[in-house]
Amino acid sequence: MIGVIDYEIGNLRSVQRAIEHVGGQATLVRTPDELARVDKIVLPGVAAFKDAMDQLNRQDLVAPLLAAIEAGTPYLGFCLGLQLLFDVSYEDGRHAGLGVFAGEVVRFDLAEIDPSLSVPHMGWNRIAWDRPVPMLEGIAQGAYVYFAHSYCVVPADESIVATTTEYGRPFTSSVWRENVFATQFHPEKSQAVGLTLLETFVRL
Repeated sequence: MIGVIDYEIGNLRSVQRAIEHVGGQATLVRTPDELARVDKIVLPGVAAFKDAMDQLNRQDLVAPLLAAIEAGTPYLGFCLGLQLLFDVSYEDGRHAGLGVFAGEVVRFDLAEIDPSLSVPHMGWNRIAWDRPVPMLEGIAQGAYVYFAHSYCVVPADESIVATTTEYGRPFTSSVWRENVFATQFHPEKSQAVGLTLLETFVRL
């Protein structure tokens, strides 16, 4: 059973339906007890970083979530579910994240690079990678996926970078280490490419 973390942020039902569409079984998880009963974890989200961390703390999910990741439970995060993995975000101040990965979350600063580009980065863009990534099985190099974000992650350890995307400059669009894979793009909005990725996660 795949547990979709329900921390009252984003359209979680669409994520649950997408997983079920590719043959997975998914349930919304709101408590530590519910989290303990699932085999895999999905953490989606479209909201402010601080609000998301505050809500995870209110639901007492931070420690169980970190323990599950440490124990090797497969984890798939997207958008905010990627950003929350890092040490700190500078969205509306300075806020601590889960600290699974060293690094920070910073706002796109494109004014000196290409003033014609707008923030947030919205819509379809391409992903590229230069090493084998199991979660990308069946996805073509340069595939288009859907983005909606104003902030991006800057990993301290470049070895965790799975894919990059160009938007004025290259940025990290997904990361991977062992049981943790997380994307800045939205698989549930990325049509066939997103469904392929979710199907791979279901098969793990």
